[in-house]
Amino acid sequence: MVPGRNVNQMRNHRRVRLEPWGESDLPLLRELMGDPAMMKHLGGPEGAEKIAERQTRYEKPDSKQFRIFDEASGKGVGWVGYWERDWMGEKVYEIGVSVLPAFQGRGIGRLAALQAIAMARSERNRRFLHAYTSVDNEPSNAFLSKLGFMLSGPCDFEYPQGSTMRSNDWRLDLFADD
Repeated sequence: MVPGRNVNQMRNHRRVRLEPWGESDLPLLRELMGDPAMMKHLGGPEGAEKIAERQTRYEKPDSKQFRIFDEASGKGVGWVGYWERDWMGEKVYEIGVSVLPAFQGRGIGRLAALQAIAMARSERNRRFLHAYTSVDNEPSNAFLSKLGFMLSGPCDFEYPQGSTMRSNDWRLDLFADD
């Protein structure tokens, strides 16, 4: 069973689905990554060139980057994805989630993250899934705790590239249910 999931969430699971990131998702990516409020804890908004580069990476068939589609509104309302990274001498997965402000507080990010966690778990490829949030980003830190991630502690994390931010290192054991 996925940590943090209860019967009510499973019933509501159909209202949010993950779709592979596509060419038509560039406007959504601009809203998510180009907004100063959305990127407050991530080094500020990304410029057009960086967003275009990200779009190209996300469109690749094996990118593991997904548009969060909210069935109630009929819209793409965010992004969730996971990718491989080296961390402390180990290959792990890292996860990221972002939901447009107008759709926050509805459990959409949580449902999308649970689906992405289930995908990463089913691959049986990496034991640990990490998330790195600014130590000052209380909503994101609470979000990860509710998903079942364990706080490993604060660390210095490079993001964006060339900048160091003080982050919390959250870790989820993908093999825990074995």
